[in-house]
Amino acid sequence: MILRSRTVTVLALGAIFLTGCSEEAQPAQLKPLALKEQVSNTVKTASGYAVNWAGVLTNANPWHFGEHVVATVIGRDAAGAEVVRMDQPLDAVPPGGSLSFAGQASASERPAKVTIEYRPAQWRAAARIASAFRTFPVSGVQTLKQKDGTYLVTGYVDNPYSLPASSLVVNALLRDPAGKLVGGGYAFVDDVKAGAPPRFILTVEGLAPGAKVAKTEVVARTWGSTGRPFEELALAGAVPVHTVMPTTEPFAVDRGRTALPGDDHKE
Repeated sequence: MILRSRTVTVLALGAIFLTGCSEEAQPAQLKPLALKEQVSNTVKTASGYAVNWAGVLTNANPWHFGEHVVATVIGRDAAGAEVVRMDQPLDAVPPGGSLSFAGQASASERPAKVTIEYRPAQWRAAARIASAFRTFPVSGVQTLKQKDGTYLVTGYVDNPYSLPASSLVVNALLRDPAGKLVGGGYAFVDDVKAGAPPRFILTVEGLAPGAKVAKTEVVARTWGSTGRPFEELALAGAVPVHTVMPTTEPFAVDRGRTALPGDDHKE
């Protein structure tokens, strides 16, 4: 009887221990992607109407990629009937980062209301810490308004990593004097090598009548529904900032060294 009670006690303690371990092993709950801002406009075209949109998604999780995200754009007429629907696969959102995107769809009728919904992301642990995923430097950005009301955005994008980036997508977001998002566009650049930035040219169209553009934000990134291309670059490492060997003679004595009691080192 005593042996049986001891056995039951040991089994109970073991079950409690395993339960505690399993609870500790479970990862913390991941936060969903957050929509920071978005805008949509509809303009008349020769064949009907063009629905344009742009937005920014943010990822508050510092250790995970948000992958396989899909934006569903739905335009409805005044009676609530769908006149346009489009699923737009979005690129992976990096850990602790954001995703700028833009798109366009055609409609035979002018929608009275446009909504953008997002399919929840699939989460995957990143192979490196968030700081390893560096931004792609953009320089020489110029924004020129065209006679037809569109905006031409040009500039250069560089690669901070030692491996060439096979393909990057460049997104441009246009903002009014108050900082409000008014439109966006994108373009692709291929074979981007460190120190040899290629030029990008993209057009932003479909802005609302009377919209004033005061600022252009340009962001480049790897494209694809998963973060694998970005991880491959990060795992290869960034290009060293200083690549020239020092020309001065080394100090005879290390000035940063602290002598310890009993040390034979002499200054």
